[in-house]
Amino acid sequence: MTFKELGLAERLLEGIDSMGYKTATPVQEQVMKPILAGRDVLASAQTGTGKTAAFLLPIIHKLLTEEHSENHINALIIVPTRELAVQISDVVGPLSRKVGLSTQVVAGGLSYVGQIKALRSGVTILVATPG
Repeated sequence: MTFKELGLAERLLEGIDSMGYKTATPVQEQVMKPILAGRDVLASAQTGTGKTAAFLLPIIHKLLTEEHSENHINALIIVPTRELAVQISDVVGPLSRKVGLSTQVVAGGLSYVGQIKALRSGVTILVATPG
């Protein structure tokens, strides 16, 4: 199934295409439509199957197609570890920049100066962890 068939915003499709993604993985096909419909979803799949994008793409789609506050946190992703926060940021960061959204990781054990500066300048998607 293509990402276009999932009904994603045109700007998001352009960003997805520029990153080299061609078709949705099975886990993405299974969870993205219910997420886009506003349903809660719990998914389990092996590493490398596209779970991170399966949840992030609908979030970015909603931010591009629905009204939201500028320079405010509009999506908060809370994860248990710093490593997972960085992994998610590695996926959401490049894609969100391609569509004009900002992201930031906030994690314990990292420099607070840079994190505070980024938050003050406005962040659309915040990935956070206490660890």
